[in-house]
Amino acid sequence: MYKQVIVVRADLKLSKGKTAAQCAHASLEAYKRSDKKIIGLWNKEGEKKVILKAKDLKELLLLKEKCEHLRIPHALISDAGLTETKPGTITALGIGPHEDGVINRVTGSLPLLK
Repeated sequence: MYKQVIVVRADLKLSKGKTAAQCAHASLEAYKRSDKKIIGLWNKEGEKKVILKAKDLKELLLLKEKCEHLRIPHALISDAGLTETKPGTITALGIGPHEDGVINRVTGSLPLLK
């Protein structure tokens, strides 16, 4: 089984629209960096996506380091800063698509974004 996970910083308290936009950026950028064979398998399984939250930048960067260590395709997203944040604010991390079990080693303890 395969999935993609997007992790958003909870401490920024972004609006719903801004959060949705940052998740879309993270999803697409991580997708572009993923293995084509895995993308094909993920497509066949219905393109499962899960949105989680990190408490702050420190936690998000730790997740990025874990992705690098496990060689999971990922994308760290920085906002342009035109509406709600300062330019360059890191808002989200897109992970995969990749194998469920491998991604769970990085994000398994994080809460769902509600």
